[in-house]
Amino acid sequence: MTSNILTSDDILLKLCNSVTRVLSSTTSSSIGHAGMVQRIKQTHLRPDLGCFSIFDGGFSGLVVINFSAAAAIEIYRRYMLQMGMPEDELAFTHTSDEVGNVMGELMNQILGDFISRVSKDLQTSISQSQPKMLTINKELRLSIDANLDEPVVRRVSFRTQESNIFYLEFAMDNTQFVSLASFEAEEDVDPDTLIAAHRAKQHTTTPAATKPAQELDDSLFDELGI
Repeated sequence: MTSNILTSDDILLKLCNSVTRVLSSTTSSSIGHAGMVQRIKQTHLRPDLGCFSIFDGGFSGLVVINFSAAAAIEIYRRYMLQMGMPEDELAFTHTSDEVGNVMGELMNQILGDFISRVSKDLQTSISQSQPKMLTINKELRLSIDANLDEPVVRRVSFRTQESNIFYLEFAMDNTQFVSLASFEAEEDVDPDTLIAAHRAKQHTTTPAATKPAQELDDSLFDELGI
């Protein structure tokens, strides 16, 4: 670890990185967040499409992502095209149930990535509620209370490849994680990369035909930790 103390803002940065990593990967586009973070007093669901999830465990908090209609449609359509869906079969309005379902699934992937990183980097575990997605009109703003004693509340803006804006609002316990002893976070393991390396090693050392199939399978399972 580069520092022996991690604050709520450090955890927020991990969440921002999960948002950009997941959305950039699933849409094959460039999505980034602002370098500045805004302090706010309370989280809200805002127009045009708002999604939220509550998490608990090693620390408690709330994640809200508010998409403009343009940002939601851009992300939805890029994601579906990446999945191989024909363009003429895609929805055109953010009020479509299909758009809400897809954005909720992407929110779920973002939180899954975030929880995985927190588990490795902070050596703690948290769980999330099922993300809820709401279509909101211009006159409506919903306040969400996460029942935190001393909340740290932040707002970060994001920009899509087509320069559409959406916002992340984040509230969590005012907490710090202090390292009692130095440790290194576990490295991410890509199964496809590991399998390819395993096969390459077999071809450069002993021909596969000279080893029983069960022995090859067992050695691969050992590397994968199965």
